Amino acid sequence: MLEELDIQTISLTPAASQAVQNILTERKLDGYALRVYVAGGGCCSVNFGMALDNNFRDNDQTFEAGGIKLVVDDVSIDYLRGATIDFVNDPQLGQGFAVNSPSAKSHSHGEEDGCACGGSCSCNN
Repeated sequence: MLEELDIQTISLTPAASQAVQNILTERKLDGYALRVYVAGGGCCSVNFGMALDNNFRDNDQTFEAGGIKLVVDDVSIDYLRGATIDFVNDPQLGQGFAVNSPSAKSHSHGEEDGCACGGSCSCNN
């Protein structure tokens, strides 16, 4: 059953809320929500994806942030607790959404200069 969260897990900046609302209005997407999910990553990073979606699943959790309905699956929610989504418009890099999530910290390991995968990277996302 679709579960509605009692706490605000993800926050949207005013710029992100406005950008999502503009897209929903322009495309006439009534009843759609912003789905945020883990889209993979490497050993020491987590990548997030976003989509406008109106196909909600039983394991989805929903809540509202900045006037926007958000949907997160039960696996991704652990990586998104306390996350902030912003919409940036950088003259050099372009515009788009950015997710800053303190919960996306990767595994902890005892190796000072290397990853458990054998590579060398920083696990402080």
